[in-house]
Amino acid sequence: MRIVIDAMGSDECPVPDVAGAVLAAQEWNDALLLVGDPQQIRRQLERHNTRGLNLEIVPAAQQILMTDKPGQVGQSKPQSSMHIGMNMVKDGLADAFVTAGNTGAAMAVATLFTLRRIQGVRRPALSTIIRVGSQNVILLDIGANADSKPEWMGQFAVMGKIYAQHALGIQNPRVALLSNGEEEGKGNQLVHDAQAILRHLDLNFTGNVEPKDLVRGIADVVVADGFVGNITVKSLEAVAGVLFDLIRAEIKRDVISTVGGLLARRAFRRVYKQVDPFEVGGAPLLGVNGVVIIGHGRSNAKAIRNAIRQARLAVRGQIVEHIQAGLRQHLDTIQDVEYQTRGG
Repeated sequence: MRIVIDAMGSDECPVPDVAGAVLAAQEWNDALLLVGDPQQIRRQLERHNTRGLNLEIVPAAQQILMTDKPGQVGQSKPQSSMHIGMNMVKDGLADAFVTAGNTGAAMAVATLFTLRRIQGVRRPALSTIIRVGSQNVILLDIGANADSKPEWMGQFAVMGKIYAQHALGIQNPRVALLSNGEEEGKGNQLVHDAQAILRHLDLNFTGNVEPKDLVRGIADVVVADGFVGNITVKSLEAVAGVLFDLIRAEIKRDVISTVGGLLARRAFRRVYKQVDPFEVGGAPLLGVNGVVIIGHGRSNAKAIRNAIRQARLAVRGQIVEHIQAGLRQHLDTIQDVEYQTRGG
């Protein structure tokens, strides 16, 4: 595979971006193209043993910062590492693009200036993969669309199912709708209308789930509007961080607790590994006409390596092609149910 890495993406770029690419190249021996400031990238590569690795530097004159406004970077920074990297995917020079940069900017550059949307996609969806033990749960949308419509959420469900099947290898993924209760009557009007659409699609739709069920892994794909999804994932990250901080503080409180903590260190490490978002690394922007994996700005080398792994899974699973076919299959049903819901 040929995968483009945004070397100027993360908060500490290009240090973890380059280091993660080296780890990935050592493991899979793909052709990895590091796009960004050549001098900075070379300095970082010199810190690693890159002998025999298929690493290439692609110059980019501009860098999109975390403080840049997504609505402006498309035209103001056309020579950014994001533009150049995604255009390489668009032109068939690479199979996927990975970035830990400005999420809103990545979405804007992908949908408006480079890859564009897959035909039939109303709105792309930003996803995240939540680890529940050994299981992966896909949650989407988590922020691409703050004010969603029911038919968009129907498409989110189809795209999430396809990713679960063809990238993660889940044969018949369970699809659920995030709500404030399991009962069919719970939720706001958007949830009710989206549920009507999901019930008519060729999905293994299991109904509503609450946030507590999301982290228990009773569904493989959980659909939400971007506003609720974004709050949910940020709340989960915050709770996990506070919980581990409390455990560390209590372990240090007295000698007995400290000794017990040392004896249980391996168990704590195993638990942390199961909830560490860097073990996943990144998740796809679904609905654009190319594989785009977006990671967290504070990604370390391990996270970048694992984001590249997600890109490999998406490319190997031919996600874009399957989404194109899947939406063609479901588009008429989504439109018909939406028309009926509106009183047509």
